Amino acid sequence: MKKMNGISKGLPWLMVVGLTGLVAACGGGGQSPILGAGSLSPVVAPMVTIVTPTAGALGVAPNTKAITATFSKAMDAPTVTGTNFTLACAGAPPVSVGVVTYLDASRLATLPLTAALPASSVCTATIAATVKDSTGLTMVSDHVWQFTTGAATAIDSTAPTVTLTNPVATATGVATNAAVKATFSEAMEPNTVKSANFTLSSVLGGPVTGIVSINPLNDVATFTPSAPLAVNTLYTATVVAGATGVTDLAGNQLSPTNKVWSFTTAGIAATQPLVVLNMADPYGTFGGSAGMTNMGITTVINGDIGTIATGTSSITGFHDATNVYTETGSNIGNVTKKIYTCTNSTTGSNVAGPSAPDCAIATQARLDAETAYLALEARPAVGASPAPGANLAGVTLQAGTYKAPGGSFLIEGGDLTLTGDANATWVFQMASTLTVGGPGAAAPQSIIMAGGALPKNVFWQVGSAATINAGGGGTMVGTIIAREGVTFSTAGQVTPTILNGRALSLSASVTMVNTVVNVPAP
Repeated sequence: MKKMNGISKGLPWLMVVGLTGLVAACGGGGQSPILGAGSLSPVVAPMVTIVTPTAGALGVAPNTKAITATFSKAMDAPTVTGTNFTLACAGAPPVSVGVVTYLDASRLATLPLTAALPASSVCTATIAATVKDSTGLTMVSDHVWQFTTGAATAIDSTAPTVTLTNPVATATGVATNAAVKATFSEAMEPNTVKSANFTLSSVLGGPVTGIVSINPLNDVATFTPSAPLAVNTLYTATVVAGATGVTDLAGNQLSPTNKVWSFTTAGIAATQPLVVLNMADPYGTFGGSAGMTNMGITTVINGDIGTIATGTSSITGFHDATNVYTETGSNIGNVTKKIYTCTNSTTGSNVAGPSAPDCAIATQARLDAETAYLALEARPAVGASPAPGANLAGVTLQAGTYKAPGGSFLIEGGDLTLTGDANATWVFQMASTLTVGGPGAAAPQSIIMAGGALPKNVFWQVGSAATINAGGGGTMVGTIIAREGVTFSTAGQVTPTILNGRALSLSASVTMVNTVVNVPAP
């Protein structure tokens, strides 16, 4: 069985901040992990956000070698033990397990399996509420999930591969503060993805020291150097194959040999300003605490969507592979990855009620989106001189952080061009609104990327609401994080509007009309 985690991208980290928006949460047993929620800086109990195999998974390979659970916060490792992390399969003898391990870099606990799981059996994994975070807080309740194994012949024997690297092979001008990433074809055994098996070195300086982490939500391993890389230097990254190298959850070794690639850093200390989205990273759209609506039949979200809203109509006009949320013949939105929500679906696996694990993942994404919003808001404005006016139409901008002179930015009457290399980052700050395109059916506007600039490095921090091409059409670029909602096009418009980025709302809803969203690669 491949892709046993069954879910897409993100990073399970939690930053506790002064939350100004509504925070809903679904911990194990459906209780809220927010303690003292009336304060400006609530104390948040730990919770389990990601598990492998996923809750409700079918046909799990009996030769699976590990069960994993990712926490929302750094945990007290001595409390994450075999006493608190257990597995039992119905109608079968006790499961043979090894010693539970905890990786603080990934906030991930692993229960190793030392014998095959019973075939065609319902297995129940439990993380007891007695586990503690690094401050001594316990979970609100036990986190329990089930999965079903496949037949005895349903053995996973397919070797994993590295499908994507960042930086890419032979890249030049790489920022000296860059992290190195490798995306795997399936869920990996986290204890094998470690510093001995993911290395970075240069001919002159030798091995680079750093921290290796694995994100089970998107199967991305990250090597974060302990210090900036040297300028104008060729570096070689290696993911180790073989008997002592990385393996998938079934113990299959990397195919066919070591994954090796090289890149060259910039000639000067070219640092790339880091904007960390963590678990909000894989979302094409996030409807905050209010939900999201699609109108039209050509909407496609090439990524995840989510919301922490709990109303039965909080998601309308969308479906993924397993659930449909209030679609009609004229309102069909295809989500190519997964919908994470705290409400039940119209049809599908969540029709009887919301999935607690999915709600926990959505809750974490909402927290991380607000953390990113506050970080963007706090950045000092540093850009080309003279600074642009409120209307960015017809303007060409190099990398920088730009603050709206009157509180609002608009792009109306011409396109905006952003020019720079793959390390260049743009941040646009506005206390109020963002408006792209003219009113009504006026001509749409687009953002043009030039010189190798990448959509993943463009960010819009919107203090209230964003309206993108009300008349339909046009290409928007970048990650929009708005406090009070995002609207694409207008009901009745049939020309597709494209977003190469993300539309994340913290409180109000997101509305899309025949919109195609392409989430940037890691």
